Amino acid sequence: MEHKDQVFDNVLDLVGNTPLVKLNKIASKFEGDFYAKVESFNPGHSSKDRIALYIIEQAEKEGILSPGDTIIETTSGNTGFSIAMVSIIKGYNCVLAVSSKSSPDKIDMLKTMGAKVYVCPAHVSADDPRSYYQVAKRLHEEMEGSIYINQYFNQLNIDAHYHSTGPEIWKQTAGKITHLIACSGTGGTISGTAKYLKEKNPNVKVIGVDAYGSVLKKYHETRQFDEKEIYPYRIEGLGKNLIPTATDFDVIDEFIKVTDEDSAHTARKLAKTEGIFAGYTSGAATQALLQLGEENRFKKDDCVVVIFPDHGARYMSKVYSDKWMEEQGFFDSVNEAVEEIQYIK
Repeated sequence: MEHKDQVFDNVLDLVGNTPLVKLNKIASKFEGDFYAKVESFNPGHSSKDRIALYIIEQAEKEGILSPGDTIIETTSGNTGFSIAMVSIIKGYNCVLAVSSKSSPDKIDMLKTMGAKVYVCPAHVSADDPRSYYQVAKRLHEEMEGSIYINQYFNQLNIDAHYHSTGPEIWKQTAGKITHLIACSGTGGTISGTAKYLKEKNPNVKVIGVDAYGSVLKKYHETRQFDEKEIYPYRIEGLGKNLIPTATDFDVIDEFIKVTDEDSAHTARKLAKTEGIFAGYTSGAATQALLQLGEENRFKKDDCVVVIFPDHGARYMSKVYSDKWMEEQGFFDSVNEAVEEIQYIK
């Protein structure tokens, strides 16, 4: 069917071609123009729609996936939702190993989308048999007719963004982009996008965003895995306790670390200043922008693009819950104005 008047065959035709939205207030004191690549406009509300559709369709082309087969994946929530969505349309079963750090909202969404969900403890080593990496591997070995996406170690994760997100940003900025800021978890989004942009203009600066408690920044700087860097943190889908081969560290110029608390407040600030209801990692990416701005890293003619990976609706029980914020102690040092709800009796 020709896509006329916004009529599509199914939701998968809506993947990609997300908007670039100018940030007018949150970074107004810095020189340069700042834009958000708002990935919540994908049908599954995150950038992970791109890799789910791309990897599954590549598996179909190679003949290793047939209707009725089972797709297994390790996920903090978003990739799982995207795989479940694609599986519904294409006729596959979906089994997901999920980190217990994932918000209850995300886990409920996965169940709603028909996935079989295994919730695994977050704060165990990657090689622990209870980790979501090892649980997914075990399930794949046990289930006949299954494939394991394995996004952390799948080159197709990078390729998906090389063929979609990178070209979109280049076209949307008319080739004027000077900086790309993106969170790094599996590394597919930042690596694929950066690879394309660097081929177009090697001078584009690529800044990865990492969490305190993650090994990525130090590994980028030293090429040494240091397990002493690892400790629990709250941001989902950002940072890692292992080194994913889906991260191309050579196309990333530097990493900047952000805290759980700053990222949470910045996500909430985005909603109140830009009207963009974005996820926790979008707050982290914007926090990195603000930290770079405070270091006077931007010039008047710079064109800075920040990737916002997902939608705020997936964090209602966390970042957008005053109760959760208070329980984390995030209101202790930041006096954020919180509007009380008024009940009419």
